[in-house]
Amino acid sequence: MTKPFASVGRMAAVLSGAAAAAALPAGAQDQEGEDRRPVQVRWENNLLTITHPAMPERFLEVNYLEAFCRPGSTDREWGETVIPHRTEKASEADDGTGLVLRSVLEDGVTVQHRIETDVDTVRFRLEAFNPTDRASEAHWAQPCVRVHRFTGDESKPNTETYLPRCFVFIDGELTRMPMEPWATRARYVPGQVWRPTQVPPDDVNPRPVNERSPSNGLIGCFSEDERWIFATAWDPYQELFQGVLCCLHSDFRLGGLEPGERKTVHGMIYLIPNDVRALLERYRKDFPGQEKATGP
Repeated sequence: MTKPFASVGRMAAVLSGAAAAAALPAGAQDQEGEDRRPVQVRWENNLLTITHPAMPERFLEVNYLEAFCRPGSTDREWGETVIPHRTEKASEADDGTGLVLRSVLEDGVTVQHRIETDVDTVRFRLEAFNPTDRASEAHWAQPCVRVHRFTGDESKPNTETYLPRCFVFIDGELTRMPMEPWATRARYVPGQVWRPTQVPPDDVNPRPVNERSPSNGLIGCFSEDERWIFATAWDPYQELFQGVLCCLHSDFRLGGLEPGERKTVHGMIYLIPNDVRALLERYRKDFPGQEKATGP
């Protein structure tokens, strides 16, 4: 298919201050030998594959999107929460650095997903629109990032072997899983949910809800050799979630749409060397004000 816009990778690089790196030819490296080619993305059959050129064997697969959800979900059968939807690819960049997807929900809401890559990030810009004369109950949605190849674990239901490499931020500190306290009771187990204070307690995933609120919107994990960090964040976000298919979620929030209403959502995936301070600096630049709004 044709490119959705001119030089997708280069545009994304300008946004993150790395235009010079993105302009390097394929296979180019900087003076220190670091691979500066952009991250590659492709999407087929609701699966977004993300490959970093420096670690192609550790690619991520994202169920994109796993579900659009109604409110009141914390203690309800999951089938009553999900709003059926269909996603299709509208266009893609020839060089693998960008995609445009379009989702149509059963209630008529449409969502355009603009996805761009840089040398170490994937940026998501979404616009949701309700063209109908009825209010939509689309309150949140789930990009499910499967990290088993990144962490060196098996992808099997209810696995928890990858937890020691996973983290959220609690009281301003990176906190590895499992942590104390660790919730174990819910309609469905296992798993763990962290709810920001501004989201109603009845409106999150029906998995065990941790009593501690996250300090920011980041959730992520370290690679098997601890040399790399994967992390993701969305704004606004509904919850952070450690799932049951060796997956991690930062689920984004829509909050419903009135007739004729439009809303935008911004998301990031980071694939960077193991430097937590650098990750936080990037996050604070990309999501100004979010940490203050959700922290202790």
